[in-house]
This record gives sequence, structure tokens and C-alpha cells, in this order.
Amino acid sequence: MGTFMGVYLPCLQNIFGVILFLRLTWVVGTAGVLQAFAIVLICCCCTLLTAISMSAIATNGVVPAGGSYFMISRALGPEFGGAVGLCFYLGTTFAAAMYILGAIEIFLVYIVPRAAIFRSEDALKESAAMLNNMRIYGTAFLVLMVLVVFIGVRYVNKFASLFLACVIVSILAIYAGAIKSSFAPPHFPVCMLGNRTLSSRHIDTCSKTKEINNMTVPSKLWGFFCNSSQFFNATCDEYFVHNNVTSIQGIPGLASGVITENLWSNYLPKGEIIEKSSARSSDVLGNLNHEYVLVDITTSFTLLVGIFFPSVTGIMAGSNRSGDLKDAQKSIPIGTILAILTTSFVYLSNVVLFGACIEGVVLRDKFGDAVKGNLVVGTLSWPSPWVIVIGSFFSTCGAGLQSLTGAPRLLQAIAKDNIIPFLRVFGHSKANGEPTWALLLTAAIAELGILIASLDLVAPILSMFFLMCYLFVNLACALQTLLRTPNWRPRFRYYHWALSFMGMSICLALMFISSWYYAIVAMVIAGMIYKYIEYQGAEKEWGDGIRGLSLSAARFALLRLEEGPPHTKNWRPQLLVLLKLDEDLHVKHPRLLTFASQLKAGKGLTIVGSVIVGNFLENYGEALAAEQTIKHLMEAEKVKGFCQLVVAAKLREGISHLIQSCGLGGMKHNTVVMGWPNGWRQSEDARAWKTFIGTVRVTTAAHLALLVAKNISFFPSNVEQFSEGNIDVWWIVHDGGMLMLLPFLLKQHKVFQTPFEKNENLFLAHFL
Repeated sequence: MGTFMGVYLPCLQNIFGVILFLRLTWVVGTAGVLQAFAIVLICCCCTLLTAISMSAIATNGVVPAGGSYFMISRALGPEFGGAVGLCFYLGTTFAAAMYILGAIEIFLVYIVPRAAIFRSEDALKESAAMLNNMRIYGTAFLVLMVLVVFIGVRYVNKFASLFLACVIVSILAIYAGAIKSSFAPPHFPVCMLGNRTLSSRHIDTCSKTKEINNMTVPSKLWGFFCNSSQFFNATCDEYFVHNNVTSIQGIPGLASGVITENLWSNYLPKGEIIEKSSARSSDVLGNLNHEYVLVDITTSFTLLVGIFFPSVTGIMAGSNRSGDLKDAQKSIPIGTILAILTTSFVYLSNVVLFGACIEGVVLRDKFGDAVKGNLVVGTLSWPSPWVIVIGSFFSTCGAGLQSLTGAPRLLQAIAKDNIIPFLRVFGHSKANGEPTWALLLTAAIAELGILIASLDLVAPILSMFFLMCYLFVNLACALQTLLRTPNWRPRFRYYHWALSFMGMSICLALMFISSWYYAIVAMVIAGMIYKYIEYQGAEKEWGDGIRGLSLSAARFALLRLEEGPPHTKNWRPQLLVLLKLDEDLHVKHPRLLTFASQLKAGKGLTIVGSVIVGNFLENYGEALAAEQTIKHLMEAEKVKGFCQLVVAAKLREGISHLIQSCGLGGMKHNTVVMGWPNGWRQSEDARAWKTFIGTVRVTTAAHLALLVAKNISFFPSNVEQFSEGNIDVWWIVHDGGMLMLLPFLLKQHKVFQTPFEKNENLFLAHFL
């Protein structure tokens, strides 16, 4: 597939969605043209900057199935990749729920209102009844869509072109209607009582009275505001009495100049009546009547950002299909960026057209109550509002099917990487490759979103997950660029770390602007997954940027340590533990590591060293095997540190090399730990004590402290057993050219010191 069919059109289909047809007019009416333009521009800039970063990563090698998950995990490591991959999966799953809720809203509000199961005459309880309808029908739609996906994805792909055609025809109908409105605006009258908007669903005529057989009789509107259908002896609402009923044009048209009234915001709390500020009205309060058009949700700038952002997601569609592209490294950047520019132009131009063509009270009327229950954007379209209604319904169903198709495959890709143990079961699939278990989990999570039942509440949730995914895409690109890793050679050249950092900042800002508590919850979920993978997941080495960052940070820290000797306050014992190996390359005194672990409690530097006598070329394999043995022992004893083995012709030379060369820069040992030579009096081999004395002399010459543990074979495994064991720990400290021998007697967790002679000759004689 080429750029147009493989990337451009799939991105268009995924970006255009339910928000454009159901909520964009409401966003413009509530926020005003200026703030709505700013909301759309910020969201589009966020996705454009993310697409630039994604293009750089996608052209730095092959991107197989998994799309964004693969890019992030290979760039930032399995921990970040798994956390963000699952967030992206949850976002895609909640997107399926949002599209299904959008389809149900179109079906129940605009296509077949009579299909509603739950009804309420009370205007304040009508929204609760609608939520229950959304839950029932949403669940039924979800089951139907899951069955379609389960039977075969090929049917979904076959209808993808049809769904995209519906979207394109609907958008063209909006532009055609806007152009036509400049010389022949459509007739959609809006009934007003004073400056308050009236619902036209139950009104037969927009007046208090009407003429029947040359007789003036009360209209239906009279009956809604008065307690009697007769003129005489009727008690009417005070506001109804003092204000006239008028009719205004709902679609004044492009040349009407209505945009001047729609420039500014009009945020209202829930339950407020939608009013036209320029209309005349008596200063009378009156009673709240269900025939008014009411605000169904408390609005604010931050709320509108969270609701609108899902309409710009879907930019990963091209990268997810990289395996089907003729030239992925060329098609992904061009197709994705062109799709974002196209959709951004459509959104921004529609914001201006809606503000210039449609009356403000109609824009703020979310469900079209003032225009006889028509879809607001449909009233502007040409040739008929049904073009938008039918087109948006099918495009929304198609987007839901696409989400239910893509989310299980993303989960399957994460499970097959085997970085999250409890997800392994979702890596299995049917004989034809369909991820059955992953599809069932996706359906269960999507059902949670459908039970929320409100498009306005589900949209901010998936905004969080998508924003977090985009944030880490930008972070991955910026990190790889700044570290200049050797394998970072993207074919896409129009990227810069500053653009990636700007995109990352916008993503983070949008997360907290739209909903700070959702943002915190999303971060906590990602953090928990990150720590779980870190401690429980399988170890993967993908040459990721975090490892490169660790190397750069370590290099910087080591260079800083070289600037001068450590201050007394920062001093801590940095141990070099010398272990002796037996003939089978097993550690002879493993309790020495127990002592080192209890002494340091995991702080500071620990290097565990040993010497193998022989020729390096001949004993290289033995050295590797011994190193693995020591590392396993260190893990068992919970000693955090490094292991270093030396192959030398003589034992004393090997120990001398270890003491001299271990460590790097400022991270060098200042204390040597070793065991007392066992049975040196009875041993016929004099090398045991001579090696010991040689080690003491080398340590002394290097100005290091020496810890010698005696009776190591009986060393206790925990501190509580110290009082039961007969252990002497000899601490030999070099101090101004003198040696002190201090035996420590550990009794009941108390330390007693008995200094010996400080004369070097007496000290050596005591050893001999």
C-alpha cells in the first residue's frame, strides 16, 4: 500500500469522529469562537508535534505490529513501553466505548427517539432516563460489534472505505450548507420567551395564542406556563406574563454578522436556561419550566478541552499498518502529517463557519431542542440534515469497530513480548490469528465505559490515556536525540529535540488542564505498571534510551566525583570483598558476603573480587563460570554491587591487581574485607599465611582499611545470632604509618574494643 491508501486515508478515518458531529457546535457556542479556536489549535499542535516525533522514531527502523507500543518500548525500555502500551490500550478501548455511546446518542435522539425504553416527563429527570437508555442500547451494540469482530476482521476492513466515504460526504455537506447559507439560509426558527430559549419539541406554534375559526384560543405554550387552558381565571408564570414570545432565525447565514455575538464565551452551571444576551427581557425571575432549553452539564474551558481532544487522536493509524506499506519510512511521515494538516484545517474552518452561520443559543443547545430535535450541525448542512445524521451514525459505528479491532491486537503484542507475566494468557489466539481472549477483555473494559453512559464523561478519560502515550512518544524522540545514540539515524530529518520537548510539555499541560484528578489517576496506573514490570516482569535488553541515559548520568556523576576528595560527612565504607574459591569454583566462605551485607545495609559501593590461578587464555571459561556463581550468591545474600574476577599466574599477584585496579574514578573501594587463614598453624603449605601477610602489606601501602573476619565458617546468617556465635572480627586500620589491631567482641549487640600494641613488628610477630 502507498502513502494515500495506507496512511493518509486511515488516519483521516481515525481522526474524524463523533466529536466533530455531536459536540463541536456546542464547544463553539459555549467557549465562543476565539476560545474554541484556541482549544482546537492547541490540540492540533499537540498531535502535529507528536507526529513529527513519531515520524523520526518510525523511520529509525522497521515498526512491526504494535505501533506506538513498539516504538516507545524499544526507545524507552520495557518498563516505560509496557506502562504506556497498556495506557494506549485502555485509551483505545475507552474510545470504542465513546464511539458506541455516540452512535447510540445519534440513534435515540435524532433517528428513532421513540425507541427509548425509559422516559420521564420531568425535564430534570429526563437526563437520568436517557443514561439508562444509553446503557441498555450501548451494551447491545457492543455485543453486536464484538460478534462482528470475532467472526472476522476482514468484514470490518471491507466496510472501512464505506465508513470513510460517509465521513467525507458529511463534511462536504457542511461546507456546501455554509456556502448556501450566505445567500439562502435554511429555515429553522427558534422560539424565544423574552431572552430565554424554548424547546420546540412539544410546541405547535411559537405564540401565546393562535387563531382557530376566527377565534383566539390559548396555544400549547399557554398550557405549559399557565394552570388553566382558559384566558379567564388562569394563573400564569410571572416571567411568561411580562415577556413576549418571539421567533428568531436559528441559521442566520454566513452574511448575517452573527459571528460578532458568538466571539465570546458563555459558560453556565448545570440547570441554567440558555439565553440570548442581546434580546430584550423583563427583569422578572419566574419559575423553572421544562419547556426551556437547559444546560445539562456545568461547563468550563478545562472541561471542553477534555471533551474535544479525542477528536484529534488517531494519528497512529499509519504506523500501526507499517507492515502493509510499500515504503513505510517514506509513507508514515508524509501521510500522517498531511492527514493532521487536513483535519486541523477542517476543524479550525468549521469553528469559524459555525460561529458565523448559526445563532448562539442554537450552538449552545447540545441536543437541538430549539430546532425541533434536529442535529445542530445538520441544520447547517446541504441538501438535508439527514446527510449528517446518517453519515455520522455509520462513521461512528465504523470507528467503534476499528477500535475493537485494534485494541485486542495491541494487547496481544504486549502479551507476546512477555514483559508483564499476568498478561501472558492474552497472547494466545485462534487458529486464524485472532486474539480471542484479548477481545473478551477489551469488551469487558469497554462495557465499563458504556455503563458510565455519558459521552462527556468518557471523553476526558480516554484523553488522559492518549495524552500520556503522546507524551512518551515525544520523550522518546527527545531522549534519543539528546543522547545521540549510535543507532539513532532516522530518515525523517525535520525533527528537533526542542519540538519534541514542546510537544511533551503541551501533552502534560493538557492532561492537567482537562482534568487534574484523571491525570493523577492515569499517572498512578502507569507508575504501578512500571514498578510491576521492573520487579516482576521478564528482563529485556532492547538497547533503549533509558539505559543510555543511565550511562550518561553515571559518566557525569563519576566526573563530578573526580573534582576533589570526599568530605568527611559523605564518607562511607566502600568495600572490596575478597572471596576464596575451591577446586570446583564454588565460594569457600559464603558467610563473608552475609557479613558485608549486614555491615553496609545496601549503601555505598560493594565490589566482590576473586582470583583464579592460571593462564587467562586457558582459564577464560572458568572465570566466566565463577563470575556467574558469585553473582548468584550475591543475589541470594541480597548484596548489591559488582563482581570482578582476575586470572593471574600467582594468587598474591592477582589479589594485588584487584586491590590496585578495582573501581572507577571516584567510585573506588576504601576498605578491603577478607577471611582469616584457617588452620595456618597446622598447614604444611606456607603460602596461606604468606598470601595473607602480602595482602595486608598491599592494603597498607594503598592507604586502605582492612576488615578480617575470623571463624567465617560459623558466621551467623543474621544479626540476632551474633550473641550465640564465637566470632572475632579483626579490623586493621592504617593510620599515619602505624597499624592497629582491634578485635571486636560482639555480645548482646554491644561492641567492646581492646587495642593491642601499635608497633608494626609486634603486630606481625603476633600473626606469626
